[in-house]
Amino acid sequence: MVCSIDIIEKPELNDPILIEGLPGIGFVANIAALHLIKELKAKRFAQIFSSSFQDFAVTKADGSANSPINELYYAKRGKGERDIIVWYGNTQALTTVGQYELVGKVLDIAQQFGCRFVISVGGFKKDEVTGVPGLYSTATDLETMQQALDLGTKVMVGHVFGIAGLSVGLARIRDIKGFSLLVDTPGMNPDVNAARYALLTLAKFLNLSVDLSGLEASGEEIKRMLESFGIIRSITEEKKKEEQQLRWFI
Repeated sequence: MVCSIDIIEKPELNDPILIEGLPGIGFVANIAALHLIKELKAKRFAQIFSSSFQDFAVTKADGSANSPINELYYAKRGKGERDIIVWYGNTQALTTVGQYELVGKVLDIAQQFGCRFVISVGGFKKDEVTGVPGLYSTATDLETMQQALDLGTKVMVGHVFGIAGLSVGLARIRDIKGFSLLVDTPGMNPDVNAARYALLTLAKFLNLSVDLSGLEASGEEIKRMLESFGIIRSITEEKKKEEQQLRWFI
């Protein structure tokens, strides 16, 4: 199994918090991560490629190709504020071994830059969702769990599959604190409303002001990316296989 990392820059960061934002149910994390990158003017400092990513590239009109990829971005904040690392990409790994390897590599990098806290974001599939979706969380420890509950979340009971679950589970083994933030979503298409509530909750925890006026544009950008990779179309055409296809998506 191959998971290669290209470190583009080695920034000096102040006690950074890692925020995971890979594609998942409702693509909540993906939209939220992309919007954070835009709003914070975050800079890319690492690229990650894995043999567990999809085995194709998507060509553009000019003949160039986009490969499945994960990236890490950093955002410096004011004096006394913790900096932010955003984990963004157009795919998760497609195998269990690949998922563990990917999370392990990212946590390795995050720790190299002084990270001691991780937040994973995801969707929680619900057939019916109100205008104000429910928020759920699970954490590495009881103290962090209380911090998540103070944000207005409820305890997540059950399984958290994929990167959202592994990020917190493996962080605990490394003595890194953190929590998963899951938002109610129908789950089939990019859910901008769920991403909005994820961002509002993150902003509250991070003491961060985020302009949400351009969130719809971020959602459209994610939708175009997913369509180019055939992800949305394949889910729609194979509803009976939804659980298998979305297993790695949370």
